[in-house]
Amino acid sequence: MRSPILKQYINKHRNLFWYTPEDKKEDVSDDFLVETILNYGTMEDVKELFKIMGIKNAAKVFFSANGRMKNNYYPEIYNLFNLVFSRHAQGNT
Repeated sequence: MRSPILKQYINKHRNLFWYTPEDKKEDVSDDFLVETILNYGTMEDVKELFKIMGIKNAAKVFFSANGRMKNNYYPEIYNLFNLVFSRHAQGNT
């Protein structure tokens, strides 16, 4: 079950989930949430996500992406956060 703070965060950034039906936005998966914020959010959005979700949990979600899901990240975004998580969320790589 989603925490109220995470639901509030998703609602605050609902414009980034423009292709998700309104009644499904609060129910997006952690995979989709992290992917969307890292790809399309600002650095402030990313920092806020890490504060709410925890950088280690976000790293776990990021590194669990494989195949098509991994390819959903822009190459430069994948490279950047691969470096960030490898340095700041050790143990999840």
